[in-house]
Amino acid sequence: MIEPIRKSIELGDGRTITLETGKLAKQADGAVTVWLGNTMLLATVCAAKDANPGVDFMPLQVEYKEKFSAYGRFPGGFMKREGRPSDYEILTCRLVDRALRPLFPDDFHAEVFVNIILFSADGEDIPDALAGLAASTALAVSDIPFNGPISEVRVARVDGKFVVNPTFSQLEQADMDIMVGATIDNIMMVEGEMDEVSETEMLEAIKFAHEAIKVQCQAQLELMELCGKTVKRTYSHETNDEDLRKDVWAKCYDKAFAVATSCNPNKHERSDNFKAVLDEYKATFTEEELAEKAGLISRYYHDVEKEAMRRSILDEGKRLDGRKTTEIRPIWSEVDYVPGPHGSAVFTRGETQSLSTVTLGTKLDEKIVDDVLVRDKERFLLHYNFPPFSTGDARPQRGVGRREIGHGNLAHRALKRMIPKNYPYVIRVVSDILESNGSSSMATVCAGTLSLMDAGVTIKKPVSGIAMGLISENKGTNFAVLSDILGDEDHLGDMDFKVCGTRDGITATQMDIKVDGLSYEILERALAQAREGRLHILGKILETLPEVRSDLKPHAPRIEVLFIAKDFIGAVIGPGGKIIQGIQEETGAVITIEEIDGQGRVEVSANNKGSIDAALDKIRGIVAVPEVGEVYQSKVRSVMPYGAFCEFLPGKDGLLHISEISWDRIEKIEDAGLKEGDILELKLIDVDPKTGKLKLSRKALLPRPPRPEKPVQKKED
Repeated sequence: MIEPIRKSIELGDGRTITLETGKLAKQADGAVTVWLGNTMLLATVCAAKDANPGVDFMPLQVEYKEKFSAYGRFPGGFMKREGRPSDYEILTCRLVDRALRPLFPDDFHAEVFVNIILFSADGEDIPDALAGLAASTALAVSDIPFNGPISEVRVARVDGKFVVNPTFSQLEQADMDIMVGATIDNIMMVEGEMDEVSETEMLEAIKFAHEAIKVQCQAQLELMELCGKTVKRTYSHETNDEDLRKDVWAKCYDKAFAVATSCNPNKHERSDNFKAVLDEYKATFTEEELAEKAGLISRYYHDVEKEAMRRSILDEGKRLDGRKTTEIRPIWSEVDYVPGPHGSAVFTRGETQSLSTVTLGTKLDEKIVDDVLVRDKERFLLHYNFPPFSTGDARPQRGVGRREIGHGNLAHRALKRMIPKNYPYVIRVVSDILESNGSSSMATVCAGTLSLMDAGVTIKKPVSGIAMGLISENKGTNFAVLSDILGDEDHLGDMDFKVCGTRDGITATQMDIKVDGLSYEILERALAQAREGRLHILGKILETLPEVRSDLKPHAPRIEVLFIAKDFIGAVIGPGGKIIQGIQEETGAVITIEEIDGQGRVEVSANNKGSIDAALDKIRGIVAVPEVGEVYQSKVRSVMPYGAFCEFLPGKDGLLHISEISWDRIEKIEDAGLKEGDILELKLIDVDPKTGKLKLSRKALLPRPPRPEKPVQKKED
């Protein structure tokens, strides 16, 4: 048996993470298993020996996969085999990718494939919090150049205390849930959701996470020493021409700087002006020279353009579109823009625009979640679409990519805690981005809020969002925090920090850091500036629609919810669903019923109040408990020689005995004139305690005739 190399990490609550290498997947460049209790992930990493020709970027691909067998389950569907990744798996891939990607050397362009597989799960420990640690450790024990290690931890606040890598049960009780990725020295990535926490509280959570990450990074360094992988492979993926680089800078920088400081608010005009500088420089070369040097010229000019933009901000205080660092672009919004959905809104901030719609549905519209460790139903959905025309790109749209899922998830997390817990409707928000130049996900949050309010959804509070940027140099000693960043400021800057929240606190955040040495002082400044911008945007939202509409749109479905005793669920459904189907056919309403917390939750929906009321009356009749002395409208079901059986509540029959029909003596039932279908007003007079038989009376509701007087006999003298 092969003896692996191990390193342990204590979490401080009795749990231990174990890193193990040298036993599985030894042909990969690096392979590690990570254990926490009975949860086990295998992470492998393989890198090509050389870069593909013409590649000048980092071709990293991260895959995260959960095996259904890890939790002793069969995959659903006909094939009974794991298929396309779930949204949860895609989001986990993105978390790992965002922390790893910035730390590969700038000139390393070989394809790198990171695969993380969940092979075992105990149902308590959450595996996505271990994925970043597993991936980084696999890189650490390989010879692939990497400026790590990193790790990622989840921090939750439970009963006012921070917990590292909480269990599923702990997370259910948390009012803050963030994932933080970092090296020993620097924060790299933050993403999470929370219940309106303050900026100070969020910063405390990040610091708490970083302390745990430092321990995990140190363990990786020690494991790397044990494996003898401190020296990484040599590579040469770039061929540079220093004379050409200097020439590009000398002849293009001043012109690019003039474009950067021209304060042109039009994205496409500004891009054309930058491109014109490059085209003018390229025109000085022959076609043969360009065939050889065009790639290098474009790369060097990209650096020129980046530096020009940064110097414009740091030295001149001028952003590309002329705004101040704290200034938000002009905002306009409109609600009820399209009539078909149950709510809609257009939100436009500068050159970014979202058209969001809301559809209200019933329980039948719930999304079924069937992941390996989570089997649940979702009642609030948010989908984000980013068509190519939103940026003026002439290319086909090929379905939903990882970016769309990630951006939609951020907006979903920002809004979902503002939906009342027992709201009867299933809600679907769809954000279609029609223009994009800076944070369409934050436009989705704002448009989503407005469309929910327009639909009459009783959200707790409106939510807005803002994207913050950073330009820094000299390890952050000289920096500028930018509010409401443009696409170019995101691409050429050092930080993309999105903050969503209400007037009272943060509900969701996502941050990616692209530089070393970002201090907590800068983070604190960015959070404070984000709050000012967030409240400004929230004010603009409320100018458009000050409060939630008092009623739903006329064409929205109406839903009433009734809770009944658990014992009556079967009575409402009936044998083979006969009763509930009959009520639906008779009233036109849609009825669903389920057991929740020991009660039956009955949901009745229809497009008109009459159908709902009729269905509710029938259900209430079924679940009503007969009370002696009560009077009921009753229907004759059958006539027998000794009386009539009458339905006085749905599904409940009682006997109207021949002696209880009238105060007059009736010899034969035919003399009473009763026939099936007759409606009578009857009184429940008795319930047999042994048999449960119900006795009805009509005569008890009739005036009793006076008794005949006895004749007075005269006494004889």
